[in-house]
Amino acid sequence: MPRRIISQRGPDREAALQQYRRRAGVYDRELALFEPIRRLAISRLALRPGDVVFDVGCGTGLSLSMLRQGIGPKGRIVGIEQSPEMVEQARRRVARARWARVTLMCSPAETADIRVNADAALFHFTHDILQRPEAIANVISHLKPGARVVASGLKWAAPWPMRPVNLFVLPAALRSVTSLNGMDQPWRLLQEQLGQMHVESRLLGGAYVASGLYASS
Repeated sequence: MPRRIISQRGPDREAALQQYRRRAGVYDRELALFEPIRRLAISRLALRPGDVVFDVGCGTGLSLSMLRQGIGPKGRIVGIEQSPEMVEQARRRVARARWARVTLMCSPAETADIRVNADAALFHFTHDILQRPEAIANVISHLKPGARVVASGLKWAAPWPMRPVNLFVLPAALRSVTSLNGMDQPWRLLQEQLGQMHVESRLLGGAYVASGLYASS
């Protein structure tokens, strides 16, 4: 039986691996509703030709095409994804498109052996990753000064009792997270690393796009 979400605890890696093993074949269809959020998030990266960009929690690679459009043929994408089944879908996508300069790493974000420094980083629908300080720290440590960072995904539309939209957010979240901790402000730990972030609400407050810049200490 699949593990149940326990909202009082942090993300559960084994539960996440089981969750995405089941979802890998249908993931693209399930995320179709949220494509406007993806497009907005990637636009906020303000990518330039030749940029190096991290796609953290890249899943099946749904963001790769739009990221490549921004960075051009001389840019580079590093996708990080812990689910082998999801990475395999992403690799097939890359092979079909014959994209060069796309590296896919099958690894948790906190232990990913990242060997380049990036101009931008995307965390799209990666709630569990955003609740792991060590994962954020590993990615941030490989950003260039001034790198653009964008996180996007689902959040509670507050206050809870006043927002029927949360009746949509809850079942959607249960399909994609292993802990409901931090759903009020999913970007909070990232903001602690970056400083000020600009947060835009979408879907009647049930989704967000948070953007900021990395300034090295």
